[in-house]
Amino acid sequence: MTELRIATRSSPLALWQAEHVAAALRAAHPGVEVTLLPLTTEGDVLLDSPLAAIGGKGLFIKELERALLEGEAHLAVHSMKDVPAALPEGLGIVAVMAREDPYDALVSARYGSLDKLPEAARVGTCSLRRQAQLLAYRPDLQILPLRGNVNTRLRKLDAGDYDAIVLASAGLQRLGLQARIRERIAFTHCLPAIGQGVMCIECRSDAKQVHSLVHELDHPETALCIAAERALGARLEATCQVPLAGHAALQAGGQLRLRALVAATDGSKVLHAERAGDAQEAAALGRQVAEELLQQGAAALLDDLRAAHG
Repeated sequence: MTELRIATRSSPLALWQAEHVAAALRAAHPGVEVTLLPLTTEGDVLLDSPLAAIGGKGLFIKELERALLEGEAHLAVHSMKDVPAALPEGLGIVAVMAREDPYDALVSARYGSLDKLPEAARVGTCSLRRQAQLLAYRPDLQILPLRGNVNTRLRKLDAGDYDAIVLASAGLQRLGLQARIRERIAFTHCLPAIGQGVMCIECRSDAKQVHSLVHELDHPETALCIAAERALGARLEATCQVPLAGHAALQAGGQLRLRALVAATDGSKVLHAERAGDAQEAAALGRQVAEELLQQGAAALLDDLRAAHG
């Protein structure tokens, strides 16, 4: 195989991520030409509505997956947190790259931390997960919608539309904007999204040559964590309409620790679950933690949330 075409969104962060993968592939396979195929996705165009109201984060990858299925591209690079639990038939995740910073970041021109925000501060986020947890910790906050790529969101903050905004630390760091981070918000206040801080590579299930070229970019330890987190999400039928958080980390002795929560969007109810188990049984661990949440009443909470968002 002499050429690999990478489908990617056209945002600066997505292009950085795709070029990062392209550089790794060029270094590993000098004889292979690696090019990018930038595409505009529905999620990039529909910026006037919350993600939960227009179909969730899957809107960011549908065009990329179409390019894979129709043979326009050999692989696609995604932020793992944007990838739905169920993939289209004929496609699969073939590599999970090493996790970077999984924390959410508070960005503000005036305030140095979540605790230092004044009462009724205006905080921008498009994430129901972040909204629910921020309101659980600080019910006085005004949570306002915020869409667009990273630079667009920062411009809105700088224009004075918000007192602070919350973004993924990893995205800011990848774009060289780590100086904008005022606080990496502790997991006790804002547990991250499933897959946060991880890039992944998707391709056709029957593209064996592509699999062989890409597989060496896979990071086994991160892949185990992602297996647990995504099994959690799959059992709870997670979508962008669900304020679900989950984070797995490897512990000493081959143990995997998974923390998770489901919350009401107004922060009035938060269900927590946590368990450690054999890392080689990562998916089973994810399902077990999901069952703990369901036993606490997560099913009724999730049904109410889905009904509220249609």
